[in-house]
Amino acid sequence: MKDVNVPALVVFVLFFLLVTVMGFLASRWRRADDAAHLDEWGLGGRSFGTWVTWFLLGGDLYTAYTFVAVPAAVYATGAAGFFAVPYTIIAYPLVFLFLPRLWSVSRVHGYVTPADFVRGRYGSRPLSLVIALTGILATMPYIALQLVGIQAVLDVLGLGGGADANWFVKDLPLFLAFGVLAAYTYSSGLRAPALIAFVKDALVYIVIIVAVIYIPLRLGGYGHVFDAAAAHFKQAKAGGLTLPDNKQWTYATLGIGSAMALFMYPHSVTGVLASKSRNTVRRNMAIMPAYSLMLGLLALLGFMAIAAGVGSGVKGYNAQLSVPQLFANMFPDWFTGVAFAAIGIGALVPAAIMSIAAANLFTRNVYKEWLKPAATPADETRVAKLVSLLVKVGALVFVLGMDKQAAINLQLLGGLWILQTFVAIVGGLFTRWFHHWALFAGWAAGMGYGTWTAYGLASPATKHFGGNAAEIPGIGEIGYIGMTAFVLNLVVSVVLTVVLRALRTPDGPDETKPSDYSAETGGGERENAPEPVAAH
Repeated sequence: MKDVNVPALVVFVLFFLLVTVMGFLASRWRRADDAAHLDEWGLGGRSFGTWVTWFLLGGDLYTAYTFVAVPAAVYATGAAGFFAVPYTIIAYPLVFLFLPRLWSVSRVHGYVTPADFVRGRYGSRPLSLVIALTGILATMPYIALQLVGIQAVLDVLGLGGGADANWFVKDLPLFLAFGVLAAYTYSSGLRAPALIAFVKDALVYIVIIVAVIYIPLRLGGYGHVFDAAAAHFKQAKAGGLTLPDNKQWTYATLGIGSAMALFMYPHSVTGVLASKSRNTVRRNMAIMPAYSLMLGLLALLGFMAIAAGVGSGVKGYNAQLSVPQLFANMFPDWFTGVAFAAIGIGALVPAAIMSIAAANLFTRNVYKEWLKPAATPADETRVAKLVSLLVKVGALVFVLGMDKQAAINLQLLGGLWILQTFVAIVGGLFTRWFHHWALFAGWAAGMGYGTWTAYGLASPATKHFGGNAAEIPGIGEIGYIGMTAFVLNLVVSVVLTVVLRALRTPDGPDETKPSDYSAETGGGERENAPEPVAAH
């Protein structure tokens, strides 16, 4: 049996119970007139103001995986792990240009998902379908990694009965956490993670501020922290406090590609479309960089873990445990419980939003579009609730049935995949020039090249999907595969559009008009929103 940190466990459980109660009570928060409508369950009634949206997006984008994986990357590789900081700095000015347009056109036409927009803009069911399936595919491993984050905390807490326990006892705490998550998401929809996000973000900020002040004081100051990290990387002959010349292209292309992909994820779009106004979206893109400051401080925990000797002398130490173990070693037991609660709740909030976003995609762009076009709003909501459960079950099976490295590799692959939707979505927000079949071919080229190239990468831990960087054809530098695939996607889309336009190939109808992209409010009641127009 492992030794259980009882004080930390008590604090952790108390916070967990608090957010569980909040999750179920959220169904009464801003109660809807028509709770059976997908807008209400899946988008919170499109009613969230600036602060609710800010906490929701923060809870959505800065996850338990972020809390664990960013400093773990710094712990393992040094400066290369800081790529997450510049990419979030790049992302917000970038998305400020197009997210308000997406909100406006979605509000006018009642779009719930980015694939809804693609369907309406290009009049193409096949293109809409692949955009939806790509979103679901990219989201699944992301949900699984939230459960990995919870597992890391439970492991350091000493729960699960140890390595000798049978599989059920070992994973029972994870089952319980999963069951609670599934129950309140089913009951309250997007309102649950929106309400819980207030607690999650408050805990995260408190823990990080305390950590970056208290832990260095115990370790002898930041000077000692950086000296210890530098000595460690020099001895290991891997990583370092600065980025080597041969990693510059990888770092830059990974940062740019990740910034472009961030708001292509369905859960990010869901948070944006839940906003009550176009100005709410603008204000959030202006104030969200506050989280980037938090992320930079969070990354420093990787160096602190090295200086504290976490994992020192342990062959094959799992870097994902470095931050939970650092907290357990450095903090008083009661505050360790607070820190673990921040990570645990930081997993529940995004996992809930991700499962809702995936369910919205399936319901609107697979079930209603292809299986039951006559589905009523009540049918949509019922199916979305069931699919959200199935998505979480799939993520749980994935976590229990595969090793953690596979989950991490597939999440990296998910970033590559979701980036291939950028041309169709963002391009469509500014121009109708692209032909929908050209966009379909570009998406297929990017997906095929990126997946095949990633499959061929090996690492000490795996034979396939062992990294996210490879040689850029024609340049000879090592860069992010997703960015190379995106360029291929764009080139194919442009060239084929020119060819198809020259051949006068029929295009699908566009149900939007220019004024839709700058509208401040919706175009009327939900039931009067235009139905998707069939492709020609």
